[in-house]
Amino acid sequence: MASTLLSYLPPAEGLLPKWLLLVSIISIGNSIQAYSTLHFTSRVYNPTPIDPPPQTPKHVTALSSRTFGTWTFLTSLVRLYAAYNITNGAFYQLAMWTYAVAWAHFMSEWFVFKTTRWGKPLAGPIMVANTSLIWMFLQWGYYVKA
Repeated sequence: MASTLLSYLPPAEGLLPKWLLLVSIISIGNSIQAYSTLHFTSRVYNPTPIDPPPQTPKHVTALSSRTFGTWTFLTSLVRLYAAYNITNGAFYQLAMWTYAVAWAHFMSEWFVFKTTRWGKPLAGPIMVANTSLIWMFLQWGYYVKA
């Protein structure tokens, strides 16, 4: 059984392709939850306490949560393709762009639009984007042969 599971892992050497696969799988789960509940998306985008009183404006609606879920699913597909085609410069760059756009989005929501605040719900996406961008930048020459 273990060998069957291992056969589904990206064939390229190193941990980066496996990381991209892991993040893709987690993102697909995040997309599903964005369609099924507002709870987790609201933890990221409401700068008020997690269960705000009714008079507190909420930034997350069912529509915005589904839109976020769709965007997250699309980025997970790009990262999934990059995990299995890590030597393809176009896929590699597209995956890097997904992390750059995610980073810019979350940072602008925090600093510019003030729809989020620093904490556990925001720290995860920021740390994944930062780690992935730096790692991919440093490993470009190892995986992509121009």
